[in-house]
Amino acid sequence: MTEQPSSLTARFNSAFATLQGSSRAPFPWQQRLFGELAAGRIPSALDLPTGLGKTSVIAIWLIARALADAASRRKLPRRLVYVVDRRAVVDQATAEADRFRTVLDAPGEPAAALKAALGLGAASLPISTLRGQHADNREWLADPTVPAIVVGTVDMIGSRLLFSGYGVSRRMRPFHAGLLGADTLLVLDEAHLAPPFEALLKAIAQDQRSYGPRPDGEADADIPPFRLLSLSATSRAPSGGRGATSGDDPPADTFRLDEDDRHHPIVARRLGAAKALTIHDAFDGKATLVDELAERAWALGRTPARVLVYCDSRDDAEATRKRIEKLAKSSRIATELLVGQRRVHEREGLQHWLEQHGFTGGSGDSQPPEAPTFLVATAAGEVGIDLDADHIVCDLVAWERMVQRLGRVNRRGGKSARIEVVALPRKSAAKAAEPWPDRLTRLRAPFELLPRLDDGSSDASPGAIRTLPSAAERLDAAQTKPPLRPALTRALVDAWSMTSLEQHAGRPEIQPWLRGWEDEEDTQCVIVWRRHLPVRKSGEHVVAVDDSEINAFFEAAPPQLSEMLEADTRPRVANWLFERIAAVRAAIDKQETAGKPALLGKDEAVLFVLDAKDELVDGGVWTLRDLARLDGRDKERFVARLPGRTLVLSSQLGGLTKQGMLAADADEPPATLDSDEAWTPRPFRVREAQDNRTAGKSSGEPSWKRASRFASEIGADEEPKRWLIVEESRAESEAEDSRAVSIRAQTLSDHQQAVRTIAHAFAQKLGLPQAHAEMIALAAVLHDEGKDVWRWQRAFNAPRGVAYAKTEGPVLLKLLDGYRHEVGSLIRIDSNDDVKRLPDGLRDLLLHLVAAHHGQARPLISTKNCEGAGPDLDALALEAALRFERLQRRWGPWGLAWWEALLRAADQKASRENDASREVEHGQERTARSA
Repeated sequence: MTEQPSSLTARFNSAFATLQGSSRAPFPWQQRLFGELAAGRIPSALDLPTGLGKTSVIAIWLIARALADAASRRKLPRRLVYVVDRRAVVDQATAEADRFRTVLDAPGEPAAALKAALGLGAASLPISTLRGQHADNREWLADPTVPAIVVGTVDMIGSRLLFSGYGVSRRMRPFHAGLLGADTLLVLDEAHLAPPFEALLKAIAQDQRSYGPRPDGEADADIPPFRLLSLSATSRAPSGGRGATSGDDPPADTFRLDEDDRHHPIVARRLGAAKALTIHDAFDGKATLVDELAERAWALGRTPARVLVYCDSRDDAEATRKRIEKLAKSSRIATELLVGQRRVHEREGLQHWLEQHGFTGGSGDSQPPEAPTFLVATAAGEVGIDLDADHIVCDLVAWERMVQRLGRVNRRGGKSARIEVVALPRKSAAKAAEPWPDRLTRLRAPFELLPRLDDGSSDASPGAIRTLPSAAERLDAAQTKPPLRPALTRALVDAWSMTSLEQHAGRPEIQPWLRGWEDEEDTQCVIVWRRHLPVRKSGEHVVAVDDSEINAFFEAAPPQLSEMLEADTRPRVANWLFERIAAVRAAIDKQETAGKPALLGKDEAVLFVLDAKDELVDGGVWTLRDLARLDGRDKERFVARLPGRTLVLSSQLGGLTKQGMLAADADEPPATLDSDEAWTPRPFRVREAQDNRTAGKSSGEPSWKRASRFASEIGADEEPKRWLIVEESRAESEAEDSRAVSIRAQTLSDHQQAVRTIAHAFAQKLGLPQAHAEMIALAAVLHDEGKDVWRWQRAFNAPRGVAYAKTEGPVLLKLLDGYRHEVGSLIRIDSNDDVKRLPDGLRDLLLHLVAAHHGQARPLISTKNCEGAGPDLDALALEAALRFERLQRRWGPWGLAWWEALLRAADQKASRENDASREVEHGQERTARSA
């Protein structure tokens, strides 16, 4: 019997209070949205003003997964992927999800009942972050059958969805794509920031004819759907207007506030929050933007109060902060900068400052600050971050950005806030294509429609702002024009999905599909500092290193999110880099003149330029001397190649302040992930070894395992004298291939049965048809048959007498000599009776899953050193490629990758459980010895 709505709503209210830690009943819109999700109906967009808790969508989805009936739950994806194009917001969303997990893990009711209803058992809710200060912990990959929350940015989620995951090996990219492109609800927060990405997601979600599975007439299995929910606090223009988000009309099923919401006392107070806005545009010829911003901020803040100052330019923000401090003279004040162009590692202290000074989470609601307090922010402080100031002073920018700024003051109502807009052009406005008077008229137009208050200012409350979309033409003119973007086609997705091909002429870089075609002037690059770089010396001389060795080094020690600084290539990075190079060269010359040893050699590589795949670009190695010599056209050509690249710099170059921002006069080498023991998270480290004997061994520390080594110094006999050893953190390392080298040896039979048990359990939890469940269980039994050959057993140092799937190593790669055990498995199961009895479509799928369970056969797989197939190896490889093409058409790009992900997840889970059993044995042995 279907549960009555009133009873279901009451259960939702209770569960919502449990997760949110509040006795307050949910807002009416939150109850209505739960009702939609619990019925398996997912709106295309959620259009709500800021301050009403849009991020509670995560909690609402989680509760709907727990409370919906079985039929509706099948329509509601298991994974929620929350995407927002601001790193700080990613971290905030992760903290919110972590809080939910903590609640669910707490003892007692009703948390235990909610957790049980989610099907988590004794396990915790998987939460993974693909941006910000957090590294991807891969929890979301572990079990495709349980709810999971993934939080990330456009680039990190979008690249994985398009089979091109940034920082992900080619072998793992289909795994990531399969679990993002199926059984996923992608929530795109602040969708107006990423119109090309929203258009891409709409195409994938709505065009199932191009990208979804095609029934073949056999007992069919549904691929769980990919769904999109766009969020925005910036009202969209109605039909006929371009809108602030995607350039399309808002979908008919957009979820908005209704009358019940507007009459709710808390919602009504927030919609009517007093915000008196004044635009100042009459100045004498001596007025400057920075001076006006600072003086108006000081006038509002000296009472004292918390004042948020927005500047469109980073330079203006820094200058405004200095000007406020100058105006304060000897007065005690507090100031801080909130800008995007700083390393995550140094940004962690900013959140503490915001909380301490009452700018976040309503912390400043009750008491005024002890001293005038000023937060000066660029666009990094406009979106998502939970700022709540007493007053705002800002320059005039596009409408959708102004709406975001207005949402950062008096968010909860109950105060009277002033908003002072200084409508003066920046210094660079004289070079702009649009004359300032025309720009001023265009950007002012929406504000002229706001209701007038008694003092002549405008009513900028959320309620007043939301009456304006009827003026679509004026809003449209005042908004940022979305960038042009290429269309998504099936041929492109097919090309990207061929991940076993290192090169493909029809596989373009994915960035335009994520960001649109951006102007070069607006494109950023990434800067990373490292203590250890792939530089090789012989005595006093620097020796050239092959690109392949450099790529291998950065594959083992890839740039990490926490160490990246993103900044505009022109002019900021370009100017900073060459000023810094000049300063370092001058310092070295001074050291040499004084007869002191220089920290850097002029012919030593200090810069490595990597592409989006963390691979060296052509001509991407630069010495100090090379960079110092650049001039004129050569310098211009060099700078033109930097947008979209990652610049890995020697930490000895310095150039970074202690606050994590670029500064040409900063001489101190910054902290680096590869050498700083205090850095967290730390997925790898680099250490030095003096000789070949120690370089070939692990450090012996249980938390680290050796990943690779690089000869950093060679002798006159060209034999290595010093090595750089890259070691992976066991806690952070990715199980790329369910690695055959394990801390516990496991026989082939035991491993295959373990994978079969897990795969069959996955199939049952997913509700797969019986035929498909039996097929994937059979694939699990047969997937490692190719390991039962002498070459593989000897190469992996397996114990004699019985075939092993997992060994303790070490691996003798020369003996393996390119042999792929997946091909060996295909050869051995060709005559298997159970496989022969499968229908053609399921037999095809099984053979592909066996071939592709380590990322091969998409579409190519190597047949090198495979014995037992006679002269038919080429035909076997060709058939694997053709099979991939057939199955890609049958299941769609993401559907086929989802099938692969099921077997790969089962394989990896079996490996983890095998290792865990050994850890238990070690613990028991230690206990016995101590007893």
